[in-house]
Amino acid sequence: MSEQGSMKNEDIFSKVIRAGRRTYFFDVRSTKADDYYLTITESKKFTNEDGSFFYRKHKIYLYKEDFENFKEALEETTNFIIDKKGEEVISDRHQKDFTKPSELEAEHSGNEEAAPKTSATAFTNVSFDDI
Repeated sequence: MSEQGSMKNEDIFSKVIRAGRRTYFFDVRSTKADDYYLTITESKKFTNEDGSFFYRKHKIYLYKEDFENFKEALEETTNFIIDKKGEEVISDRHQKDFTKPSELEAEHSGNEEAAPKTSATAFTNVSFDDI
């Protein structure tokens, strides 16, 4: 294979974002016509039952003619999310004491005399003076 042929598959520029079990790769590559395009790859780590692990990858190819529309759509949708929900991460995966709003409503709409649910932190917060 010629040197030029092997160079076509190499990345020209790369940027990596690590985010927990996910890693995002932004890679600039070259077409046969020597123009550039972008690949965005999400790689997510999974663990098998035997303790070994594997990665599942999803890839998007983005060409220059689509950059402007892609940037506008990404900015519009990310702004929508931030405007509606703020920048704070709200999820059961990120917060151990997370309770869905629907669960809170169900808790408060039932019998007011019912005993409150005990969290793990309340259970372990024991004062030896009480014994």
